[in-house]
This record gives sequence, structure tokens and C-alpha cells, in this order.
Amino acid sequence: MKFFVDTAEIEPIRELAATGLLDGVTTNPSLIAKSGRDFMEVTREICGIVDGPVSAEVVALDHVTMMKEAEVLRKIADNVCIKVPLTVDGLKTCKALTSDGTMVNVTLCFSANQALLAAKAGATFISPFVGRHDDNGFDGMDLIEDIRLIYDNYNFATEILVASVRHTTHVLQAAKIGADVMTAPPAVIHALFKHVLTDKGIEGFMADWAKTGQSIL
Repeated sequence: MKFFVDTAEIEPIRELAATGLLDGVTTNPSLIAKSGRDFMEVTREICGIVDGPVSAEVVALDHVTMMKEAEVLRKIADNVCIKVPLTVDGLKTCKALTSDGTMVNVTLCFSANQALLAAKAGATFISPFVGRHDDNGFDGMDLIEDIRLIYDNYNFATEILVASVRHTTHVLQAAKIGADVMTAPPAVIHALFKHVLTDKGIEGFMADWAKTGQSIL
């Protein structure tokens, strides 16, 4: 499963990229606003840090303007992935862009039927929001299972990008189901490294090593 980080903050992206485990980045208007930086500038900087897809979202709601915005965004770097909402105009834009070889991430997916439409429109990625699904009384991971089944039934190339990830259990469940990608805030990704027994084991090893009075260097 590919790991994307969901942020527009540069330093966390650099830190995760340095591990060699980061496959891409997702951003959205809310994250850009939170960063307090210029949209084009921060997107360009992120694209220079990671080799994988960097999702940059259009803000127009009509197809014609979405296409104009996409034309500007995809000139930023070769690894820009245009992010569009799951609407009729968003899917029209998706179809036009992917037919031209541009990566497209269709976002704000909340049903398997919507995911089916995105795949038919040629989406590179579909982003179902599991956390927001859970918040509204549904099981977000059931949605991922349904999409996985449908995509496997018809051999759709669209990759399932699990979004709105709130905790490490979401990551585990997504991996067990067979999602292609997950995107999570930096804190959730860092939490994947943590386990109380790992910390306890390191503490014990270090204490025993100190007793030897030796040094490797």
C-alpha cells in the first residue's frame, strides 16, 4: 500500500520523505489555508520534495473553469495530480484530463456508486473519506470493501486512496482490505512507528549495553 501524507506543511513532508517511505502528498484548500502560504508556491515546493503524485485541488465548480484551473496547476510540475470533486462537472473534467494523460484524484467520495462513476470517468485515484463517513454514523471501512469488490469485478485501474484517516486502525483496516493508497496527517503516520513494547525493548537493550562499557564507534 502506498503512503501519502495529507498536509501542506513543508517540514513534516521533508521529515517523512527522508524515511524513504513516503509515496506522495495530498493537499486541499483547507490545508493550504491552514499553512498560510501562497497556493502555487507551496504546491511547487512540495512537488520538489517528493517524486510521487502531489494532489492540487481545483476550486471552480463548473467544468470550463475547472479545465482552465487544471491547465495552470499541471504546469507546476510533472508530478502534479489534479484533484476534482465528485460532481457531474468534476467527472467531466476528470474524463477530459485523464484522456490527455493527466493524473486525476477524484475527492469527496462517500458511496460505492460514486466510486464506480469515477472509475468509469478514468480517475487515477478515488478518495473515499472514511473518517467523515464514521462521523455520520456509517462504517467507512465498509465503503472501502464495497469499492474494492466493484473495482476488482471489472478490473478498473483506478486506485483506491483511503482519505480522512483519523487513526492507525484505519490504516491497518485499509491494508487488510487491499486499498491501494492511504493518506493521513503526519501525526497518524508517525504513530505507525510506535509500540509500547518496542520502546520497552529499546530501553532494556540500552541499559544492558551501558553495563558492558563498550562502544561500537
